[in-house]
Amino acid sequence: MEYRKLGKTDIDVSVIALGCWPFAGGQYWGDQDDTASIATVHAALDAGINFFDTAEGYEAGHSERVLGRGLLGRRDEAIIATKVSPNHLRPDEVIAACEESLRNLQTDYIDLYQIHWPNHDVPLVDTVGALHRLKEQGKIRAIGVSNFAVQDFSEMLALSECETNQLPYSLLWRVIEREIQPICVAHSVGIICYSPLAQGLLTGRYKAADEVPDGLAQTRWYNSNRIKAQHGEPGCEAEVFAAVEEVRKIAAELGQPMANVALAWVKQQAAVTSFLVGARNPDELSWNLPVVDLTLSNDVVQRLSAATEPVKAKLGNNPDMWLVPSRMR
Repeated sequence: MEYRKLGKTDIDVSVIALGCWPFAGGQYWGDQDDTASIATVHAALDAGINFFDTAEGYEAGHSERVLGRGLLGRRDEAIIATKVSPNHLRPDEVIAACEESLRNLQTDYIDLYQIHWPNHDVPLVDTVGALHRLKEQGKIRAIGVSNFAVQDFSEMLALSECETNQLPYSLLWRVIEREIQPICVAHSVGIICYSPLAQGLLTGRYKAADEVPDGLAQTRWYNSNRIKAQHGEPGCEAEVFAAVEEVRKIAAELGQPMANVALAWVKQQAAVTSFLVGARNPDELSWNLPVVDLTLSNDVVQRLSAATEPVKAKLGNNPDMWLVPSRMR
């Protein structure tokens, strides 16, 4: 396993992080067996993955509770990242949310505590004050944000140390490269990438937009006539599936699974600390482990970037995958 520093801290985290949202089950993920989730946590630890990402908002803390059970007796092997929800960013609510997460996780400290989404009705300075108190009390080790674009991110950096920004980033979602990633590079803030396989598009599972189920077709890649889409845009389906075919061809030339090539590309981008891999059982986890040993040549990295440039151009400068206007400013 490869390990990288978490921001400017001395905390070493695996480049593959286990995204624990699937453990929540519920409306988004459907039925999920807690026993399989716990086995996945153990398999991750055994494979050298020490970084686990969850949130209080994943089915009212169920993901946190399952992760806590999975880490019983092995807490010292793990780096836990969780998140406070945007409706809990007033100071007293931040404290209460953290205490509840500690109970859910069955631990007395959280390694990385992240603001899940900005809340523009609550002064960020108030939220940061509560986070600093938690850090002084030893209840959190490091502070991060998630889904913070330029304005909010710059304000956060002026108020506080901030080790990470968790953002959507993949070959098919490169919006952050224009403005947000350069700030991360300049301030030594690590990027934690979510949706690095573009919700399955970069696994090669789908060859056309009409094969993608409506539950996954809510993002701005797809036309707003999809049942659950709320963005009101025409999407960029032609560009996306042309890019997917080109990535598929490059992966075939390399003799590598398409997903691993896509993850290796993310792994080699500036400021990236870790990328989240969601797995519902140990077998699913094992599919992505070989990416640790895969390094792409500069030529291949450039070919992959060129193949997806039309998608990047079509998506513009809105870093919100789902909504217009953006919730990220």
